[in-house]
Amino acid sequence: MQTVYDFKVKDRKNNEVPLKNYQGQVLLIVNTATRCGFTPQYTDLEKMYEKFHAQEFTILDFPCNQFGNQAPGTNEEIHDFCKLNYDTQFPQFKKIDVNGEKALPLFTYLKSMKGFNGFDLTHPIGKILDEKMREANPNYAESNDIKWNFTKFLIDRKGMVVARFEPTASTEEIEAAIEKLL
Repeated sequence: MQTVYDFKVKDRKNNEVPLKNYQGQVLLIVNTATRCGFTPQYTDLEKMYEKFHAQEFTILDFPCNQFGNQAPGTNEEIHDFCKLNYDTQFPQFKKIDVNGEKALPLFTYLKSMKGFNGFDLTHPIGKILDEKMREANPNYAESNDIKWNFTKFLIDRKGMVVARFEPTASTEEIEAAIEKLL
């Protein structure tokens, strides 16, 4: 059976990184952007990383410019922005696509394992995203595609995808799921 450990990705300097390097850890894999309404989630992500890292937890950050061109710049410019503004310590990888023909195979796999959960409509941005997407495609929720920046996939210590969190999911919900795996 396939796991995330079967994939290789590129770090921000374009070096190949086998995800089996993270074997035995709990992972949160996130597609991010530096100029998005959800960009302040970097603060919560860094706090999660600091809180759980000693228990073999890590966050894998994949910048993505597919949603409103909200991750402009080079890999190094994105990295510098995150370090300067959020002091991120977790690994950041090369900017990627998460949907379409050029989607990183890892994200194609993640989406196939956990489909779209719907936005939290009590979240102020959740309602806006839902309305915009329904306007463009009334059946948008039927696709497993990633809908926006800061979609998160939780991976257990065996490399299996156990949960998908849309960008409107609460930090408390995500942390509770992480704690169950630690």
